[in-house]
Amino acid sequence: MKGTVYKSTGSWYSVKDADGNFYDCRIKGRFRIQGIKSTNPVAVGDRVVFELEETSDAVTGVIKGIEDRENYIIRKSVNLSKQTHIIAANIDRCFLIITLNNPPTFTAFIDRFLVTCEAYGIEAILLFNKVDTLSAEEFGEVKYLAEMYREIGYTCIGISAKTGKNIDQVKELMTGKTSMFSGHSGVGKSTLVNAIEPALDLKTKAISDQHMQGQHTTTFAEMFDLSFDARIIDTPGIKGFGVVDMEKEELGDYFPEFFALKEQCKFNNCLHLEEPKCAVKEALEHDELHWSRYQSYKQIIEGDEENYRRNVYDQNS
Repeated sequence: MKGTVYKSTGSWYSVKDADGNFYDCRIKGRFRIQGIKSTNPVAVGDRVVFELEETSDAVTGVIKGIEDRENYIIRKSVNLSKQTHIIAANIDRCFLIITLNNPPTFTAFIDRFLVTCEAYGIEAILLFNKVDTLSAEEFGEVKYLAEMYREIGYTCIGISAKTGKNIDQVKELMTGKTSMFSGHSGVGKSTLVNAIEPALDLKTKAISDQHMQGQHTTTFAEMFDLSFDARIIDTPGIKGFGVVDMEKEELGDYFPEFFALKEQCKFNNCLHLEEPKCAVKEALEHDELHWSRYQSYKQIIEGDEENYRRNVYDQNS
C-alpha cells in the first residue's frame, strides 16, 4: 500500500492512503535514507510504501520504504547536541511567521531559514504577524524589513492572525498547495492556523502536545487537510535554525542578491570575504546590498554558531 505521512510522534506515524483512510504505522530496525543522517528517518509529507499487520487489538502498518522526495526542510539543532532533523518533506511553500517583538525574530534567524529554502528548492514567504499591536515607530521597522526582503525577491505580507488582516491573501497563496508554517514559539502560528481554518482549533492541542512531549528535543510536525483545497504542515516553535550540509563555495548562491553579482567577481570561486575585486563587497560599500544579510552570510560561512546561538537561541529560551 502507498500513503502520505501526516503525523509523527517519534515511534509511530499516521499515514493516509489514497482512499482517505488513516493507519498507525511504525518502522522496523535500522531505517536510513541514503546520504541523509537525521534523528527522524521518516518525516511528515513523505510518501511511503507500507504493509498492514493485523493483531488481536488493531490493524497497524509497517513502513517498508520512502518514495523519492521532491524536497525537504532540514535543520541542525543549535544546542550542544548538533543533531539534524528533517522538519517536513514534499513542500510547495514555506511560510515563516515573524514578529518584531513578543518574541523578537532576528534577521540572522530569517536569513538561515531563507538559505535553507533556497538550497532545497522551496518557495519561501515571509508573514509579519501582530501588525495590529505595533506603534508607528515599530510599524516603520517592519515596513523597512519587508521592503528589504521584497527587494531581494521574497513575498512579504503584514498580517494579524488576531484581527484577520490579510488572511485572505495567505489563503490564496496556500490554495492547491502543501504549505509549511514555521517560526519561533509565540509568534502566533496556532492563532494564524485557526484564523485560516477555525475548525482545526489547534491552540489547546498544541499545549497538550507540548505537555506530552515534555523536554524532548526533537521537533515533530503535523499535516492537515483544509477545506479550500490546501494542506498545511504545522510545526512546533523552533528556537534556532542551524544550516546543514552546505559547502562554503555554494553558500553565496543561496543569497539571491549575492548570486546575481557572482559573475562580476574577479575570481569565480570568490567567497566574498578577503578576495580582491569582489562585486559583493563593492556593492556593500556603495549601500547597494544590506549589511545585515552580509553579516548573516559571514556567520554561516565562518561557522560562528556561538554568536548566532547567543543572539537568537538564548533570547528566545
